[in-house]
Parts: sequence; C-alpha cells; structure tokens
Amino acid sequence: MYKLVQNEVLKMISKKRLLMVLGILVVMISLFAYGQNRIIVRTKEQLVKRIGTAGIADWKKLAEQQLIDLKTRLDSRYMDENRKSSLQVRIEQLQYNIENDLNPLDSSSAKFTTRFMEQAIFLFLPLLVLILSADLVSGESSSGAIKLLLARSVPRGKILLSKYLCLIMMEIVVLFFALLISIVISGIFFGFGGWLAPVATGFKVVAGQLDTSEVLNVPQWRYALMVYALAFYVALTVGTISFMISVLVKTTAASIGIMMSTLVAGSFLSYFLSDWQLTRYMFMVHLRLTDYLSGHFQAIEGMTMGFSVAVLGVWALGALIVSFVYFTRRDILV
Repeated sequence: MYKLVQNEVLKMISKKRLLMVLGILVVMISLFAYGQNRIIVRTKEQLVKRIGTAGIADWKKLAEQQLIDLKTRLDSRYMDENRKSSLQVRIEQLQYNIENDLNPLDSSSAKFTTRFMEQAIFLFLPLLVLILSADLVSGESSSGAIKLLLARSVPRGKILLSKYLCLIMMEIVVLFFALLISIVISGIFFGFGGWLAPVATGFKVVAGQLDTSEVLNVPQWRYALMVYALAFYVALTVGTISFMISVLVKTTAASIGIMMSTLVAGSFLSYFLSDWQLTRYMFMVHLRLTDYLSGHFQAIEGMTMGFSVAVLGVWALGALIVSFVYFTRRDILV
C-alpha cells in the first residue's frame, strides 16, 4: 500500500496540479490581503472626515459609527427580508462586542488568516480540491493508463484506496499552505500579531434573532484551528464526492463540469429554494460550516452545526461506497 500511495503522490506532483493550486493560493491571498488593506485605509480616511482623527483612535467610537451605518441601511425599504434578517444579526453581534469590550475591527495577520478561510470554504476551497481530484481516475480512464495499472496482480480496491489516500494527503498539504501563505502575506500588510486576542464564538440565530446564551470567548489561535478543522472536513467531503464522479465518468472534462455546476448551484438553492424541504439534504448548502462559529444568518431556517456535519458525512460515506463498488465491479479491461 505504501508504494501504491507513493506512486499516486509522484503522479500528482508530476502533473504539477499541486503547484498550480499553491500558485493560485499565493495570487488570491495576495489580492485579498491588498484589497482588505485598501478598504481599511479608505474607511479610515472617510471616518477622519466624519468624526475626526481622535475618533478613529478609539475602536469603540469606530464600532459605534459602524453600528449607526448598519442601522441606517436596515431602514432601507429596498432590502428584502433575508438581507434585513442578516443585517439585524450583524448589528446585534456588533452590539455584543462593544458591550463585552471585544474589538471586532482590529486588523491582524491572525484575523485575516481566519477570515480568508471563512470566505473560501464555500466555493474557493472546493474548487481547489476539484483541481486535485477531478482526474484521479477519469484522467487515467480516458488515457488508457488505468488498464496498465489494473493488469498488475493488485486488487482493485487497494488501487482505488491508494488514490483516495493520496487525495486526502494533498488536501492536508493545501490547507497547511493556505494557512502558512495567509500568515506570511497578511503579516506584511497587518503585522504578525493578534493570535491571543479574544474572539466571541457560539452565536446562534433562532427565528431570525441572535442567541448569545452559549457564547464563549476563545483566543484567536484556537478559533483559527476550529475554522481550519471545519475547512478540512468540507474539503474531505467535496473531495470524496468529486472522487466518486471521477470514478463514474470517463473524461476529466465531464468530471470537472459536473462538480463545478453542482457547487455553483448550491448558492442558488440556498436563496431561491430555501423553503423546499429537499434543499436541506443537499451537500452544497452545508459547506458554510464556519458560519455556525461566527453566528452568521442562515438562509435556510432550522439548520444546526450537528445537522450540517451529519449531512456532509452521509454524502461523503455514500460517495465512497459508490466509488469502491462501481470501480471493483465494472469492466475496464475491454
């Protein structure tokens, strides 16, 4: 098994897919950090004109000004109910941070590193995983290389398992480098501190209202570990489903097309079919696991962290079973 996994890792490296993913991470994290820095600078310039230089030195005054701006937006008659509920939750969270002396506006490498993954977990991270997993089996099926591999006296199950273990290893590598690259690049813009700053987590949204009864204050480094652990779970689920598609179809293009359309459809299902009961059992609408940590508004009413984790787990297990059953039984050597 060790040699099989080693062979799959070497093939992955030779295809330069991993280098491509790491290159994309460097570019996107750099752009995101630069954009965040520009937003902070522009916001401070605007606030200096409105409340003066002395005002922006006090984060509570800044937070209170942001609170006023959010409440003004809430009164807009052009905003739909979902956006109003989401905005109301943000207002209540900001009010909680002010009352409990937690600075939500602080900029640091620690906060950026966490925020980047919170934003990437829904679409960007799955797309990176898709680059790694889409042709693990389908690519070799279309080229005919899979026949040479199966001609050896090695059980099909072991061959497929080695490919799946290789995928898991690559996902871990991608997340590790995402963390490392985020720390290095954001440290240049915001400094390398902030890892011991307290973060409020455990917010719940019940019937559109924020529940703070189970809120805990944890250090930023611990919060970051929780976010990246959830990101790995999402990457594992998406990778397993993409792996199944790669087994079921014979071309890489078809594998990528199916998964990309499925991931993009998730955002539409969350907002346009949120009342449809079947929607809550589709894996695409459960990828934002970090929203449960931060207490963001859920477009689909009644979902919890446990339910989302369970749904993703069932999808991953089902995809793995289908992959092994189909691969071990289908006729490939004809």
